[in-house]
Amino acid sequence: MNETIVCAVGNVATQPVYRETPSGPSARFRLAVTSRYWDREKNTWADGHTNFFTVWANRQLATNTAASLSVGDPVVVQGRLKVRTEVREGQSRTSADLDAVAIGHDLARGTSAFRRAGKPETAARTARPEPDWETAAPHTARPAAGPAGPADPTDPADPDGRGEPAGPDGQGVAGPGQPEDEPVAVT
Repeated sequence: MNETIVCAVGNVATQPVYRETPSGPSARFRLAVTSRYWDREKNTWADGHTNFFTVWANRQLATNTAASLSVGDPVVVQGRLKVRTEVREGQSRTSADLDAVAIGHDLARGTSAFRRAGKPETAARTARPEPDWETAAPHTARPAAGPAGPADPTDPADPDGRGEPAGPDGQGVAGPGQPEDEPVAVT
């Protein structure tokens, strides 16, 4: 059977809804796709009409979608287009659904950090600790690069690791361009 495969680039419009069904996990969210065009009269880019799609994801894609996407995220969705027409309260309504094959963040508009899922269909249920990506706090010692290279933080003559000799009180002595630590008044 022939199917219409489309690729839609837009923003996540609603928080993904995750459900466990007898046939496996399922997730859905609304995708807003707004066309952009060059307005010759204003000599600038302008927003055109916004199309909304309901994106459906199943099995592992559903689990990863629920764990990865938030409202406003720019995404690229590839999937089978299904247009439905139904009558509600005497009015005919048409809606467009995408049965997703692949979903990913749009890297033309930001960055993303990829993590492989553990076992199939368990990534959304198990909370993994985030890696500690923070750099050292500003108050930690930084080795100073001098003519002999970086200072040795274990050097007893250099107690604070800044590449400076210890002063009479055992603290480092500030060199040119390095201010002394100000005493803190406690009230």
